[in-house]
Amino acid sequence: MSIKEQLAPAGSPQATVQPRNPAAPSPHGTPGQSTFKTLLGIGAGNAVEWFDWAIYATFASFISGQLFSKADPTSAFLATMAIFAVGFVARPFGGAFFGLIGDKVGRKAAMTMAVGLASVGSLIIAITPTYSSIGAGASLILLVARLLQGLAHGGEMPSAQTYLAEVAPAPKRGFYSTLMYFSGTAGIVAGTLLGAILTVTLSKEQMGAFGWRIPFAVGALMGMYTLVMRSRLKETRQFEEQKSAKAAHGTQGPSVISQILANWRQALQVIGLTVGLTVVYYIWSVSTPAYAISALKMDPATALWTGVAANLVFMAVLPFWGRLSDRIGRRPVLLISALGAAALQFPMSSLVRGEAWQLFIAMSVMLIFIAASASIVPAVYAELFPTAIRTIGVAIPYAICVAAFGGTAAFLQAGFNAWFGLATGATVFSAYAIVLLLITAVTTYKLPESKGKDLRG
Repeated sequence: MSIKEQLAPAGSPQATVQPRNPAAPSPHGTPGQSTFKTLLGIGAGNAVEWFDWAIYATFASFISGQLFSKADPTSAFLATMAIFAVGFVARPFGGAFFGLIGDKVGRKAAMTMAVGLASVGSLIIAITPTYSSIGAGASLILLVARLLQGLAHGGEMPSAQTYLAEVAPAPKRGFYSTLMYFSGTAGIVAGTLLGAILTVTLSKEQMGAFGWRIPFAVGALMGMYTLVMRSRLKETRQFEEQKSAKAAHGTQGPSVISQILANWRQALQVIGLTVGLTVVYYIWSVSTPAYAISALKMDPATALWTGVAANLVFMAVLPFWGRLSDRIGRRPVLLISALGAAALQFPMSSLVRGEAWQLFIAMSVMLIFIAASASIVPAVYAELFPTAIRTIGVAIPYAICVAAFGGTAAFLQAGFNAWFGLATGATVFSAYAIVLLLITAVTTYKLPESKGKDLRG
């Protein structure tokens, strides 16, 4: 049966050309659901989650002035970024929780619950009283909200990318997987764009008083809408067929823990693949405009608009890398990404000196190479694990790695600058990023090629 016939809605002419043998496993798809609806549900929810997550870094300078003591602005900003990092601590727990739901109850249930919880966290931040009103209680509420979002984000990426990988045609899985970072970056761009618009239309006093709250309120509303969208999606054929097979044989199969232990090498490969990418992605895609504002004293609106433009470049090249991986393989594309980013980390960091054109070129060049990995890692992760633990098998090591390295990246960047000065701090941080990228490159080199792999089983 052709891909078009398998994905066609039930009862359509394409669906009745070649009736599928119920006993034969279907390689991909969701019964009675269009490809467009599937991709929209995944992409919209993922965009909202990333929007919620990224606007914290974008508006960190405003949050630090409102929810922390103004006596020491540097300490307040570092405390704000520390809570950004603490939010990542919850991600492994969210990965375990939602990963288990994704593999036991269904990918759809995990995705829907994750986006709902992230929206609750965003709403809490939007209405948190200021430090001048309730003192340290404001910081505590912020911490709770970020922990809730950390739980949600720990489950979002693994469950959504597993769902996407299972509905994608095997020969185009690399291209399909670009939806994850494309939609996620669209959420980041939307947040940055909203920030740029607000800084232009509102005065500095208005931004500090209430303007920074608007994006969090918007994120909460969009999250509730996408929750409804995801609740209407259907489960993937692979998960349903595995569930039916277990029911038919009257067994639940091996325990989740035993299967995770049996796939420990794959878990380490997830960490190795992620460690370099997560640091350079968060720095160059999310926090560099905030760094330019706080450390280099760049005009906030200029920095945010420049960040939007660079992320549009990133989004534009994602499909190219995805298609290339479907032609030449995952490993070559991943190696180009890790080694290219490592080679350019020092020169591009040195280029950023406070001018908008410098920021744009540096961000764009780095993001082009980062996009090579970002475009296909969702497919690579899914291709490492069997169906029974495809969500939780990725979720736990991925969340641990992102929490330990991605979550601390912005804090370390700001901290090194505060502790050693801008020049030395930038050098130390770049060296740190390069070491992690080389770890990713070594992991990739030892990885078996998985292009076009059958995900059944």
